[in-house]
Amino acid sequence: MSQNASVRRPPRGHWLLLLLVLTVIVATLLFEGWATHQVDPARTKPACTEPIPRQADDGQPILRFGENGVQTSAMPARTVALTFDGGPDPVWTPRILDLLRKHHARATFFVYGQGAVRHPELMRRIVHEGHEVGSYTYTGGDLGVASRFRARLELSLTQAALAGTADINTRLLRLPHTTEADTLCGPEWPAAERAADQGYLIVAADAQDRDPTRGMVKQASHTNLGYRETEDLLRNRGIERFTTISGGLGRPSFVSPAPVDQQIKGVGFIWSQQLGSLFAKLMKWTLIFSGSLGVLRMLMLMVFARMHVRRLHTYRPGAPRLREVRDPVTVLVPAYNEEAGIASTVYSLLASTHPELQIIVIDDGSSDTTADIAEAIDDPRVTVIRKANGGKPSALNTGLANARHDIVVMVDADTILEPEALSRLVQPLAHPSVGAVSGNTKVGNRRSLLGKWQHLEYVLGFNLDRRMAEVLECMPTVPGAIGAFRKDALMGVGGVSDETLAEDTDLTMAMWRAGWRVVYVESAVAWTEVPTTVRQLWRQRYRWCYGTLQSMWKHRSSLREIGPSGRFGRRGLAYIALFQILLPLCGPLVDLFALYGFLFDDVAQAVTVWLSFLMVQVLTAWYALRLDRERLRVLWSLPLQLFVYRQLMYLVVIHSVITALLGTRLKWHSMQRAGTADPLLPEEPLVDSPERRRLPSK
Repeated sequence: MSQNASVRRPPRGHWLLLLLVLTVIVATLLFEGWATHQVDPARTKPACTEPIPRQADDGQPILRFGENGVQTSAMPARTVALTFDGGPDPVWTPRILDLLRKHHARATFFVYGQGAVRHPELMRRIVHEGHEVGSYTYTGGDLGVASRFRARLELSLTQAALAGTADINTRLLRLPHTTEADTLCGPEWPAAERAADQGYLIVAADAQDRDPTRGMVKQASHTNLGYRETEDLLRNRGIERFTTISGGLGRPSFVSPAPVDQQIKGVGFIWSQQLGSLFAKLMKWTLIFSGSLGVLRMLMLMVFARMHVRRLHTYRPGAPRLREVRDPVTVLVPAYNEEAGIASTVYSLLASTHPELQIIVIDDGSSDTTADIAEAIDDPRVTVIRKANGGKPSALNTGLANARHDIVVMVDADTILEPEALSRLVQPLAHPSVGAVSGNTKVGNRRSLLGKWQHLEYVLGFNLDRRMAEVLECMPTVPGAIGAFRKDALMGVGGVSDETLAEDTDLTMAMWRAGWRVVYVESAVAWTEVPTTVRQLWRQRYRWCYGTLQSMWKHRSSLREIGPSGRFGRRGLAYIALFQILLPLCGPLVDLFALYGFLFDDVAQAVTVWLSFLMVQVLTAWYALRLDRERLRVLWSLPLQLFVYRQLMYLVVIHSVITALLGTRLKWHSMQRAGTADPLLPEEPLVDSPERRRLPSK
C-alpha cells in the first residue's frame, strides 16, 4: 500500500465517543419509556369491592390520616375551593388562568407530573399567580391497582417534575379516577393510606349538585366544559370567596419551596425526560423516513432489474447491431500472499473460451510462495512480474504498463472465472461509448452461515444494484474481482489511483467523469472468496465503505457537470449517499424503535412493522435469487441476517463516517486466504493440486 493511502492507525477515541453517545441514547429512551408507559398500570378504575370506612363516609371531601384514624374536613359556607384535575393543558389552562385573574380568584391545580414536564412555563405561571399545586400522579394511572413500587414512583416522579419546573414541593394529592370521598372505595383506600403515610393530604371533591353557598370543593377539568362551569360559578353572587384548599381550611399553604438539591435533581429529570421524548419522536420520524427509503429502494431494485432483463431479451428497433468482440485480451492479476488461490485463478483463466489471452500475474512483494506457484504454471500466455510491495493500485499500474492488448481485464487473485466469463465480459466494448464493464461476482465459499449472509448480500444488494445502475447509467463500481476496460480509457484517466482505499470505485467514477459509459454483464460470472471470520469481514467492509466515502468526496464535482459525468453524479452519487450511507446510519434507530415499541408501546404494532420490513426484504431476495438462477433455500438465513449481520454493517458505516469526519487515514488490511472461492471444492486451505484445477459450473 502506498504512503498516500496509509498514514496511521485509526484512533480508538471515537469508539469511546460513539459508545458514550449510544449509551446515553439508550438510557434516556429506557427511562422515558419506563416513566411514560410502565408506571401507568391502568387508565380505568376497577369496580369497588368494599366501601370506605364509616368514619370517613360523612360526605366531607378532605381526608387527613393519622394515628387515631381518618379525619375529614370541608369548606366553610360561602367558600368554594376551585380545583382543576390533569394538565396543564396548553390551550385551556391559560384561558382558565386568565379567567381566574379577571375575577381575582385563587384555585388549586392537581397536575400530572408528565404534563408539568411538557409545559414548565404554565407551571411557573400557576405558582407566580398565587395558585396552589397538588399532585395528580405522574401519568394519571390508577394507584389502586398499581404495585406499591409503581405507586411510589408515580408520586416521586411528580415531585421531581414540580421541583424542576416550579421549584416547589406539594403535600396535596388527588387520586386519579376519583371524585367524591366515597369513590375511594375498594383498592383506592389502601392506596390513599399509603400516600398519607408519605405526608400527603388526600383531597376528593363535593358532589356536582351540591349548593356552593354551603361551601364546596369544586372539581373541574382543563377543558371547554371545565372553563364554562368555572365561569358560571364565578358569577354566583352567593359565594364570598374563591380560594385554594389551604386557604379554605385556614391553614398554611401545603406547597413549599423545594430544597436546592431537589431542584437540581428535578431539572436533571426534566432534561432526561425531554431528551428521551425527543429521541422517541426522532425515532418515529426516522422510522418513517428510513422505512420509506427502504421500500423505495426495494421497489426501484425490482422495477429496474425487470427493465434490465427485458432489455437483454428484447431487440429495440434502431439499435445498432454490434460486432462480436474476439480481440485479444490482457488479464491483470495483482497478488499479495495469495498462495492458497493463485493457481486456481490462473487455471480458470487459461480455461477461458476467449481465443487470445495475455495473463500477467503481478506479485506485489508477497512473503509466501505466490510468485513461485504462478511461475510454475507452464503456459506461454502466463507472465509473472515480481515487484516490491506498493499496494494494489501500484501492482495494477505495473501490469498495465506491460499490457500488450487494447482490452484489459482486472481479476483478483482469489477469483475463479467460468470458462465463458471473459468472452461475455468484453462483448459490450464493441460499442464505442463503453469504457468499462462489470462482471457478476458470486460467493464461492457460501457453506457457512456467514458465507450465506454474504451470498445474500451479493445477490440482493450488489448485483441488483448493478442491474439498476446500468439502466440509470450510473454504475458506481466495477468490482476488482472481474472487470473489463479499454486500455486507452485507463491511460486517459491516469491508470489506477492510490488516493483512496476503494481503487475500483475510484477508477469507475473516473471513467464516468472522462465521458465513458460503464455497463454490467450478469452472465460473466466470477466466483470469489469472501471473509470467513467477523474480524476479516469487518476489515474488508470498513475499507470498502471508507474508500467509497473517499471516492465520493474526490468526484463530488460531477454533481455540477454535464454529459455522462453529470448524469453519474446526480444519479449515482445521490443513490450512494441516500441508500448506502444515510439509510444504514438510520438503521440502528429503526431497530431501537422496534425494541422500544416491544418493551413500552404497542407490541402488536412494533411486531407488525418489523415483519413488514422482513417480508419486503424476503420478496426482494426471492426475486433477486430467481434472476441470478440461484437456489431459494438460502432464504431461511435472511431473518437471522437481520439480527446480526445487518447490525454489523450498520456499525461499519457509522465507524467509516466518523473516521472520515475526523480526517483519519486508514491502512490497507489484507485478508488471510483459504483458497475456497471455487464452490465445488471443500472449504479448507489447498495449494496447487489437480483438484484445484477443476472449474466451477453453474
